[in-house]
Amino acid sequence: MAGSDEVNRNECKTLVPLHTWVLISNFKLAYNMLRRADGTFDRDLAEFLDRRVEPNARPADGVSSFDHVIDSSIGLAVRIYRPANVPAHGAAAVTVRVLDFFAGTPSPDPFPVIIFFHGGSFAHSSSSTAIYDQLCRRFVKLSGGVVVSVDYRRAPEYRYPCAYDDGWAALKWVASQPSLRSGDDGRARVFLSGDSSGGNIAHHVAVRAADEGIQISGNILLNAMFGGVERVESERRLDGKYFVTLQDRDWYWKAYLPEGADRDHPSCNPFGPNGRRLMGLPFTKSLIIVSGLDPTCDRQLAYAEGLREDGHDVKLVYREEATIGFYLLPNTDHYHEVMEEIADFIRTNVLI
Repeated sequence: MAGSDEVNRNECKTLVPLHTWVLISNFKLAYNMLRRADGTFDRDLAEFLDRRVEPNARPADGVSSFDHVIDSSIGLAVRIYRPANVPAHGAAAVTVRVLDFFAGTPSPDPFPVIIFFHGGSFAHSSSSTAIYDQLCRRFVKLSGGVVVSVDYRRAPEYRYPCAYDDGWAALKWVASQPSLRSGDDGRARVFLSGDSSGGNIAHHVAVRAADEGIQISGNILLNAMFGGVERVESERRLDGKYFVTLQDRDWYWKAYLPEGADRDHPSCNPFGPNGRRLMGLPFTKSLIIVSGLDPTCDRQLAYAEGLREDGHDVKLVYREEATIGFYLLPNTDHYHEVMEEIADFIRTNVLI
């Protein structure tokens, strides 16, 4: 169980850089204001509090971005980030950059396409949330590729399997775009990535891709959100100490899972009593980033071990003294070393 708020807050401050502590604490404060005890959510206030940034088709610091609706029937949109090393001048130049994307042809030189799913426990944030916009730009720079950030539908208004369906729609859309194909075989070299709930979505989209014969170059999961009915040791030990409480996390699972489902639903506990093993499935390689001070770290470690037991290739990066969200700000060795791991994983697998 969680200790007193004051003790937990002081212990957290001794390990977490000030800027990160302020960032995550502000998120937590807002999140606490938005959840209601009856399971509803103050979406209007959430939209007001979410710090968002506009896309910039005119390059900024070597990266340009624009938004595009890929399914108007449900309003599903993506934000597309691309390297942009040549300066653009005037509105016409900006328009040409966007039109050039849709009129493009496959590149003979292979490059990665990272489909990114933002975090927020299935309920918060968006593809235009400032901190995720910044992370996607970092991914463009470290990979030299394209990032497609998915503005998936959020709970509790849209429960399971809406977020997975939106992720699948984004994957099929990426695969259909000539300008996102590259290499001798002319296919999209797709990496699926996400943090928190986004990591969970990446896993489930990758399973469906394997089922349907769509090749994925790799999965990159950052503190992926998994759970289960029976508490694991890290949940009992870290409950409430570093931003996350089990009570809060349980609320989000109840908001996302089908009515009446418990946390052993395969969405939450993919290798649990109701889950599915992946032996014999052509599941992609995985880079799994785990923070040792995340209460669900034992679940993420068990997920990595489950993939290995089923015969799949896993690179595990365990940062013992990192908390949730450490990858959002470049102010620790954890951040820089993990970004190097991600860059190396992409370089190694983009040609395969």
